[in-house]
Parts: sequence; C-alpha cells; structure tokens
Amino acid sequence: MVDAVDEIIAMWAREKPDLDATPMGIVGRISRLSRLLDKELKDFFAGHGLEFWEFDVLATLRRSGAPYELSAGALLKTAMVTSGAITNRVDRMETKGLVLRVRDPDDRRGVRIRLTPDGLALIDKLMPLHVANEQRLLAELGEGDQDTLADLLRTLAASLGDTSLG
Repeated sequence: MVDAVDEIIAMWAREKPDLDATPMGIVGRISRLSRLLDKELKDFFAGHGLEFWEFDVLATLRRSGAPYELSAGALLKTAMVTSGAITNRVDRMETKGLVLRVRDPDDRRGVRIRLTPDGLALIDKLMPLHVANEQRLLAELGEGDQDTLADLLRTLAASLGDTSLG
C-alpha cells in the first residue's frame, strides 16, 4: 500500500539521494493524519450541531465527575487556548444552555463552569456515538495493531513532554 507521504519521500530520494528522509515518513504521516482526523471529527460533530471545541468542553466537564464542573483555570489548562478564548467559548455555550457559571465556594472571586442538565444529557448521548465513529476511523487496523500504535504514539508523546493535562 502506498500513500501520499511515500510519493513525497520518493521525490526527495530523486532530488537529494544523500538525504535520509525516513523521519519525514513518520512526522509527515502523523501531521497528515491529524488533519484528516480533524476533518472527520469536525464533520461528525457538525452533524450533531456542535463545534469540535464545544464537544471538548462538554467531555472535559463530564469526565471531571459530579457535579461536572471545573474552575475556568482548570478548563483552560485542558483546552490549550487563551483565557479570552475560554471566556468566549463559555459565553457561547452558556447561550446554548449547555453550561453555566457558578460561584466558586472556595474562592469568592472565582467562577466554576458547570454542565447544565441539557449539557449532561447531550454529552452522555454523544459519547457512545463519538467512540463508534472513532472505531470506524480505525477499522482498517486490527486490535493488535491499534494497541501497538497506541503504545508507540504514547512513547513519542511522552518523550516530547506530553505527560499530563496540567
């Protein structure tokens, strides 16, 4: 089986035969797969009336456990966006009735972001569909290959410093 990255590597082999383009095969595929998967996920969430980032906020709050709320700072750490972007996202999701802001009982100045009952119902309905969609995307790989790929990607991610959400 040949993919687009094989063509790129072949071109480099022709143009610069002394260049070992082996790393491009891995990094290029990861990069291209990231874009392909992002498009697939964006289309999936759009089919459910959501942006990808809205799903991400809902899923982050849901997996935090009852009462399904986090400080804005904790939400910010998991989202890897600016504080202004989080404020904008929460505003938009609050307008849709998916989240609400509540006072932090431990910090008078603090605010926590909490799933509403509608937000909780939506994420609970969507999670099994999302996982099934991801299974569809990975169907070409057998279970053993999926495990091996997950292990290899975990090793690479950890080596680059991606070892925790905080």
